[in-house]
Amino acid sequence: MVREISAGGVVVRQAGESWEMAVIEPQTENSARPARKTSKKAVLALPKGLVDPGEKPEETALREVREETGLVATTIAKLADIKYVYVRSWGDQQRVFKIVSFYLLRYESGEIDDVSREMRIEVRRALWIPLEEGPRKLSYRGERDVVRRAQQYLKSHSEV
Repeated sequence: MVREISAGGVVVRQAGESWEMAVIEPQTENSARPARKTSKKAVLALPKGLVDPGEKPEETALREVREETGLVATTIAKLADIKYVYVRSWGDQQRVFKIVSFYLLRYESGEIDDVSREMRIEVRRALWIPLEEGPRKLSYRGERDVVRRAQQYLKSHSEV
């Protein structure tokens, strides 16, 4: 089985008395077509990507956030490693064992969805949503769990 190591982040910023988080809507074959009234709800995910050779997972998380959302962030803490198996829907159709390290990141600068033309192959759009809605709106269970960890961290670390 093929193995992949990735990293990503839960980017947060203060919005008055609450928190917002950055999410992406990945580009899919279906998302390139005009939406119909009967279309499924959008897939929302955390920004993440493969760790490059010589790169540390934390560096990957910051790079992927910048590339996929347009935001510059700093690391607050590591949240979790999630593990899962998927079957590639392209090329060789191989089963892949994937580990993704997720970090809690603080927004520093940048405009959400300021994404390069090259990245539009991967990302349809990036947007802010209320952090409290993350566990309901994210499409993948492991990522919903990571957001719950981010919420717990922020509640127990008022200095953030």
